[in-house]
Order: sequence, then structure tokens, then C-alpha cells
Amino acid sequence: MVNKSKIEDTYAEAFQGIYCRIIVTADDDETLRKAAEDATATPSIVIGRVEGGIEKWLSEQETPDHRKGALLQFWGGIDTKKPLSESLNKFETELSYRIRQDILVKPFTAVFDALLKEEGKMDMMERVGHCGDGYEWMEKRFNRDVIVVPIMVPDFIIERYLGYALGVMGANFWIMCKTKKALKEAGKKVLNAIHKIEGVITPFEICSAGSKPETRFPWIGPTTNHPYCPSLRLKLHGESKVPENVNYIPEIVINGISLKVVKDAMKVGIEVALTVDDVVKVSAGNYGGKLGEYKIYLHELFP
Repeated sequence: MVNKSKIEDTYAEAFQGIYCRIIVTADDDETLRKAAEDATATPSIVIGRVEGGIEKWLSEQETPDHRKGALLQFWGGIDTKKPLSESLNKFETELSYRIRQDILVKPFTAVFDALLKEEGKMDMMERVGHCGDGYEWMEKRFNRDVIVVPIMVPDFIIERYLGYALGVMGANFWIMCKTKKALKEAGKKVLNAIHKIEGVITPFEICSAGSKPETRFPWIGPTTNHPYCPSLRLKLHGESKVPENVNYIPEIVINGISLKVVKDAMKVGIEVALTVDDVVKVSAGNYGGKLGEYKIYLHELFP
């Protein structure tokens, strides 16, 4: 039974984003791990780029080419002031960088579509296939239409069309910890619990740097959420919002294919966090509705 008195009566703010799900396969575990982790290593939505995460690892029985694989999600932001096509075009471009620079360059890798209910498709020939400089070709493999890109370690394979859809990104909760030990224990347990929920990723894993929309340095982008920095508690002269006995506030950010799976992930994550000694309370980041259209109230997760 969750102790709701340790859950702040607030909400997490989230917003709509473009996403795709892909399967990456490779000949060996080390190459697969490097390709998956390199491609998803940098959470970049806050600076207007694409971000990703590893949803789960796949066995040989779960991939099109019967090699071990990784199920990855990639996400892009939506500029609501412009047509969706402009955000989609930017997403395709940024996604192609991740595929070309982090996956294609790893020996014997392949990429396949894994989106079950797409809202549209992206043609990978223009921005990935043409890495073959015109020598690339199409084949039917594993019952899919793939592009074969000739490279010096032959050859890179990518399914020609990758699906995209709209989902929920930026959902979050904060784990307010008394000790470093509690932070590390809670963070590990929370991520393990969340990653059992199908359809979600945690692009920042355990994030140490929650941000805010307002900044004195706009050329940087989002800057530190200073009222919640424990080291500024005494310097802010009453403006600090760090509770007593709280010395660490890691943030868990969640992106998911639907609002339901995001809420499910938040619920199990909060439940697990509150089982750890010296976790004082759980809260969430919001900006008064200025960031996104979704408000996920923490108390409503535990009726």
C-alpha cells in the first residue's frame, strides 16, 4: 500500500511528440550494445534535436533476421505554431544522423521497423540509403523491403519505410532523497520497474539536472531549476523549495506510446521509489501548463 502522504499533491506536465520504434540487430552482443547505447545516448529534445532510449533487449526469436536485437524508440518535438510536416521533416533528418553515425558504422548491423500502428511512414532512401552514393539497391529480405547500403565491411541493411506516430513525452517525477545511498538504490529500482512496462523509455535514465522554461541565458536553452537545487537552499533566502532533510532530487523522465502506458510507468516507478529508506517524498515537475497539454496528477495514479 502506497503512503500517499509522501506523494506531493501536484502534477507532471507532458506534451505530444513524434516517435518511431525500430529494431536494431547485430552479429554479437558487444556490437549490438554499442549501437543501441550510442544511438540513444544523448537526450536532445530540450535543444531541438531528437532523443531516444532502449525499450528492451530482444532474443533471436523476436527479430526479423533471427539475431539478437534491441527495441529502440526515437522522439522528436512538435512545433505547434507550424504545420506538422515541418516537425516531421526535422525529425526524419535528425533520426537519420543517429542511424548513420551510430548504427550504420557498426559492423554487420541492421535496422527494421517495429511500429505496430503507424500514422505515416518515412522513406529511409533519401537520408540513409543514399549513403551508398547511388550504388545502394533494394531487396526483399525477411519478408520486408530493405535497402542494402554497400559499405567497406559489407553491408548495412535498413528497412526502407519506418513508421511514425504521435505519443506522450516529458512526463516525469522527482525522488526527494535524504542520502546519496537512497538516490542510487531508488534510481536503480525505479528504472528496473519502469522498463518492464511495454511502450515506454526513460531518455535521461536517472537525471540529475531538472530544468525550467525561464532562463537568463536563452542561447543555452533550459537552465537549472534553481528553487529545487539543494546547494542553493541557504543562498536563495526563502525562495528555495527544497524540503527539510532533502539533499538530492533526481528526476525520472518518461516518454511513451500512449498516455496510459506513461501513467502505468509513473505509478510503478513511484511505488518502488517509496519502498526505499531515506526517500522523503515524491513530487513532479510542471510549469503551470506552459510546457505541454497533458497534466498527470500524482494522486490520481493511486485512487
